[in-house]
Amino acid sequence: MGCGSCGTGGCTPAGCGDKGHCASGGCNRLNVHDWLSNLELPWNSKKFDAVEVQFKGNRKEFYRNPLGIDLYNNDWVTVDAHYGYELGRISLKGELVRLQMKRKKVKEEDSGLRKVLRKATDEERVKLTDLRAREESVLVRAREIIAFSTLPMKLSDVEYQADGSKIYFYYTAESRIDFRDLIRRLSDAFRCRVEMRQIGPRQETARLGGLGVCGRELCCSSWLTDFKAVGSTAARYQNLAHNSAKLTGQCGRLKCCLNYELEVYMDALKGFPKNNRFIETRSGTYELVKTDIFRKLLWYQPKVKSGEFSDDNLVSLSLETVVALLDD
Repeated sequence: MGCGSCGTGGCTPAGCGDKGHCASGGCNRLNVHDWLSNLELPWNSKKFDAVEVQFKGNRKEFYRNPLGIDLYNNDWVTVDAHYGYELGRISLKGELVRLQMKRKKVKEEDSGLRKVLRKATDEERVKLTDLRAREESVLVRAREIIAFSTLPMKLSDVEYQADGSKIYFYYTAESRIDFRDLIRRLSDAFRCRVEMRQIGPRQETARLGGLGVCGRELCCSSWLTDFKAVGSTAARYQNLAHNSAKLTGQCGRLKCCLNYELEVYMDALKGFPKNNRFIETRSGTYELVKTDIFRKLLWYQPKVKSGEFSDDNLVSLSLETVVALLDD
């Protein structure tokens, strides 16, 4: 993947510290390697005219390129907005965009896709940098206005439109909010149009970022795009202790990583009998206290009297032995 900015080939490659010629501008979240970039299209094929553009908070949208501008990944472009214009970076182009649109169920002939106007100028990028620097003070002031309005909502982030004519306010709330009066207050305070966007706790954490207990960047901030439902049964199948402090992520919901190995555990549990909690033997009744799913070992304790079990005499049994005892 070339940078496309010159024909000399002598520029310093961008990307991570090992100078890997990735032309990505850094190890950014959700970077995509265009593995079709160096393949020539058949002579009778038409180049796909849509591109994927990435904005602040790793928001991505599809745009048409009707002018046929020669674009490369990571190029800054000016795109059409409902009012004014936006600035973003090309995250995907070519045939991969067609596949991505199909995956996200966006029709290729969708007439609602807005257009790429031009490559961003230096003046537009400088203006965008200045607006991003102002967002922190806007966030603080907006939170003060919301606190004065006593609305049951939490403001998470703000985002200026690239032309400075509009501000997006991202918030979380447990119920529907009537913020018509709030919009008037915010418009008067910042002298521009205001749009409120409600997001969920997982989307909020993805925008803010952070480190997980594993020591790595949060999955939702680094690569995860689809937030699937996570149930408490995922912890039960994996024999995890029902400790909410350990199972809950920074978003206040169950951790997404509980789903990563769930299918493997489900497959491994298929051979385990469902009625294996108690085993009746000649020496008495034993109750299951621990299971090693992948080694297929089960530990049982002898029952002393009703509701009590001794801490000693743990018995380790293989899965085959338990099945044979239950069948007797």
